[in-house]
Amino acid sequence: MSASPEPRSTTTLPKAHLHLHFTGSMRITTLRDLAAKHGFRLPDSLLSAWPPHLSGTDERGWFRFQRLYDAARACVRDEEDMRRVVREAAEDDAREGSRWLEIQVDPTSYATHLGGITPTLEIVLDEARRAGEATGTGVGVVVAASRLRHPLDARTLARLAVKHAGEGSGSVVGFGLSNDERRGVTEEFAHAFSIAREGGLASVPHAGELLGPAAVSHTLDALAPDRLGHGVRSVESDVVLKRVVDAGVALEVCPRSNVALGVYREPEQVPLRTLIDAGARIALGADDPLLFGSRLVAQYDSARLDHDLPDSALAELARSSVRASRAPADVRARTLKEIDAWES
Repeated sequence: MSASPEPRSTTTLPKAHLHLHFTGSMRITTLRDLAAKHGFRLPDSLLSAWPPHLSGTDERGWFRFQRLYDAARACVRDEEDMRRVVREAAEDDAREGSRWLEIQVDPTSYATHLGGITPTLEIVLDEARRAGEATGTGVGVVVAASRLRHPLDARTLARLAVKHAGEGSGSVVGFGLSNDERRGVTEEFAHAFSIAREGGLASVPHAGELLGPAAVSHTLDALAPDRLGHGVRSVESDVVLKRVVDAGVALEVCPRSNVALGVYREPEQVPLRTLIDAGARIALGADDPLLFGSRLVAQYDSARLDHDLPDSALAELARSSVRASRAPADVRARTLKEIDAWES
């Protein structure tokens, strides 16, 4: 009897990475370096106890998550720091087979130390272009507004994002809405997303992780998304899930994030197979490796090990990530051919 073939490496599987936050992309070693550089003391859960034990399913749990995130963000204080984070994110993605990365950043978070939101974004875009050239992994940028800020701030960010819209590394390719989806009123951000959409940017808000299918439905109505950050809880309503599938809205599914934040207790409970069987477009993402302790390949490994997906299904997930991306047409075409070669 012939032995079963060895599974193909998920590291060498060509793919796109569409859900990675700027601060959360940091290597833990980089965070510790920056903390030492600027004289900050990090919480123990970002030192000896890393990765931290987290929960986002209640206000107390989310507060702890946000406190750690804010501590990390405070360590990024100058242009050199900003460039290092972008460069290392591209390097890490390149090592994991990613041919295209869309990194999400809210320039407001760093503007105080860098002269405003415009120079902050320009630093990120310039380094994205350089990193793309150096690594061979293209880096597009998603400008993200925060639910914790006024919707007028989101409009300002949308106008800034449109000014830098384009294709290829070093361009803004999308506009997002992040932070605790239980905060803010989704409909109040509609004008900002209209500005971004009219400027040619993809609409990529978060919805459907901490809240259920009603939040997904509201987001579909108000923000006309091309993709949803997470969106996994749309499975709790057949009607909403059908809306997502029929509209062709891609879901940026981050399995290890869902488990780390307590949305699902075990990796097997993440409804990846349900979404696939329903015909949903899916792009696996790492979300915040700094806090969750896992990067992009770990999400594909979870799909294989926790959901028993064969290599053919992993290849299709990779194709879906590429098709849902805003990568230039030549990058998409080349990567799809490389996925076919990986599977053959």
